[in-house]
Amino acid sequence: MSGDAAASGSREEELVAQEKFIDSAMPLRAGEELATKALEGFLQERLAGAAGTLSIEQFPSGHSNLTYLLRMGEDEWVLRRPPFGAQARGGHDMSREFRVLSGLYNVYSLVPKPLLFSDDEDVLDAPFYVMERLRGVILRATPPPELDLSPTVVRRLSENFVDNLARIHTLDYEAAGLRDLGKPQGYVRRQITGWIDRYAVAKTDEIPEMERVAAWLAERVPTERATGIIHNDYKYDNLVLDPNDLTRIVGVLDWEMATLGDPVMDLASALSYWIEARDSPALVAGSMGPTHLPGSLTRREIIALYSDKTGIDVSGFEYYYVYALFKLAVVLQQIYTRFAKGFTQDERFRSLGERVVVFAGIAERVIEDPAVF
Repeated sequence: MSGDAAASGSREEELVAQEKFIDSAMPLRAGEELATKALEGFLQERLAGAAGTLSIEQFPSGHSNLTYLLRMGEDEWVLRRPPFGAQARGGHDMSREFRVLSGLYNVYSLVPKPLLFSDDEDVLDAPFYVMERLRGVILRATPPPELDLSPTVVRRLSENFVDNLARIHTLDYEAAGLRDLGKPQGYVRRQITGWIDRYAVAKTDEIPEMERVAAWLAERVPTERATGIIHNDYKYDNLVLDPNDLTRIVGVLDWEMATLGDPVMDLASALSYWIEARDSPALVAGSMGPTHLPGSLTRREIIALYSDKTGIDVSGFEYYYVYALFKLAVVLQQIYTRFAKGFTQDERFRSLGERVVVFAGIAERVIEDPAVF
């Protein structure tokens, strides 16, 4: 065999091996099945090229809107719908999410192409939309050990993580037709009061730390520093990576909470998920992504790099970080409430009540000593 042929064969074997790391769907979870026949007929009528028998699987991760993989022959699409028994309706507006994707698709290459939206409850029992599938690797809490996540790769990926967030925050939202997506003036205050109110609605247990953090935030609300499109759930498991180059981001998913607002709030939300190796073992064990691997930027390095990229003032960032921890705790509380009330049997949600206490405790420690951050 010639050298070129050997190299070609080796490369093909490498690509086949990497294919197994592409994010994949699983059988449907109990209680979250879709009306297959009704959906099949709807797609055949409304989606160009849709023909054949529909099969449905479900992406297993994610804690909010439900995400399904649809297959017809060789075609694949992704469907999004609200969770069964959802209470926070404002956070599950499918028409809004579809509109956001439609606008972003014109100015930002890393969103999946939206294909169709429907609020016809004769098809499913809730509004939904269908988009193209982006194939790639998604890094979750425990990546496969065979993935090349060397310190060099991890360092470059975390730098690109920041670069891409800065890019999102500086997108031309008027060119995207999203000028009225949100109300930037007063955004910070609305977020603080809104998340405090959401916690009151979702509350199941007395957590004194949550009450104290809420009061601290309400007493110190800053004004906005800038305006941009913000994702509001930017973290590794919402990024699609090139399997042949894990440092390259090829897609950003889950735009359900996107709006116009202060980008510093969005940076803080991203860092609430960013667990470092120096953090407590319990926190590292419950990490939502491999941000603690050797080579990862620290939270403070991310802040400095982001400021350099955008020119946005990030002084007094501890306030925003406490807000983000509180917000994350409220989101977990909302999901736990659905489990506690029997609206979902997903066992992943059973321990989320304990995580609420953990993040509230961290927020209090940052208030007492900003150096903890």
